Amino acid sequence: MQKSIKYLSMGFASTILATSLLFSPSLLAKASPAKGEESAKEKLEALAKFTKVISLVEKYYVDEENITDIIDKAISGLLTNLDAHSSFLNKKSYKELQIQTEGEFGGLGITVGIRDGALTVIAPIEDTPAYKAGLKAGDIILKIDDKSTLNMTLDEAVSLMRGKPGTDIVLTIIRKGETKPLTVKITRDIIKVKSVYSKMVEGTNILYLRVTNFDKKVERDVRKAIKAHKNIEGIILDLRNNPGGLLSQAVGVVDLFVDKGVIVSQKGRAAGENEVYRASSINTVFRGPLVVLVNEGSASASEIVSGSLQDHKRAIVVGQKTFGKGSVQVIMPLNKDEALRLTIAKYYLPSGRTIQAVGVTPDIEVYPGKVPHEEDKLAIKESELKKHLKNELEKIEKKKNKKKKKEEMDEKNRKKKFITKEDIMNDLQLKTAIDTIKVLKITTSKK
Repeated sequence: MQKSIKYLSMGFASTILATSLLFSPSLLAKASPAKGEESAKEKLEALAKFTKVISLVEKYYVDEENITDIIDKAISGLLTNLDAHSSFLNKKSYKELQIQTEGEFGGLGITVGIRDGALTVIAPIEDTPAYKAGLKAGDIILKIDDKSTLNMTLDEAVSLMRGKPGTDIVLTIIRKGETKPLTVKITRDIIKVKSVYSKMVEGTNILYLRVTNFDKKVERDVRKAIKAHKNIEGIILDLRNNPGGLLSQAVGVVDLFVDKGVIVSQKGRAAGENEVYRASSINTVFRGPLVVLVNEGSASASEIVSGSLQDHKRAIVVGQKTFGKGSVQVIMPLNKDEALRLTIAKYYLPSGRTIQAVGVTPDIEVYPGKVPHEEDKLAIKESELKKHLKNELEKIEKKKNKKKKKEEMDEKNRKKKFITKEDIMNDLQLKTAIDTIKVLKITTSKK
């Protein structure tokens, strides 16, 4: 049995095999029959038809094609037609996958997937070129430079967007609410992402935890952040625009909040692909009020976390419906240069529901935007006007205001440590999460 690492990201879940796995008659024989037993005669007839089609294409197709290219295209067509996440990895794409999983590469900092046949941005990663350029979850990528993405595979799209750091790329996107396509120029860079951010909500004992993706240190860092803050009255776990990551870390994060029971289960046709992941009270570090923030950019591992906590009635989920990516892919090398990415299982939440193509529906649905509060808006405008007038006076008098510099530095440090009132007023989903924590606290104290 090959050692494997379950990884859910880039709009698809994948398993990176540590050793080579080759197809053989014995491997095929172990596979379960699809929708009833097929007779040996039916299999031979189907294979004969396939061989005949290859022969006809080789002999009569208008452009000369060698048999290797025909077979490769046949395999690619087969995998693509199974589902949006299965694919044939030729020498070039297989090498790129290995670079992606083992080394550094220049990229944009977006996670993409195929939704309804269109190349869609699942989420931009914070502080990356794509994030700074203003790409949003749900954007449909129509063109990559001058190449149309229609009928383009996920691997082809990722390959085109990856490149040497410092080089430019132009994406043509369709965005909901816009009347015409937008063009966005982005400069590639080495993508380095901090996965866990923690701040206290100013004036409260509520801890805000932002998880950008589930890398190998997430469980440890979330645990550390919780233990570093004493007497917490509630936690907001922000998984918005989190495209996924390691399954083990998703399971580990849920285990920090759940005492017992199933966290997630994996079900496939092969017996070895059926697994159940359970919680243990030994790992639980927080049992107080918990709210999880999600949106359409929350996918894969983040859907497992939010959906599992929701099923356990351990957290209130706030925000928008998630992406809906709950299938498992395995990388199966055919030889040293080629491989298959094949969907082999689906993930199921504790209630038995699937995430795939469905997503997680929030308990409280809230669209993004500012908090509609006229008094606060006027207060902010007034403070901005005062700052502006101060700046103008300083220009006229040509004096350096040391006190002002100190105030600005204090304000900068405050924003690093706390979720400020201004942050809250600019984020309706976050404001709803904070209010929900307060309600849960009151409800819990009454019990």
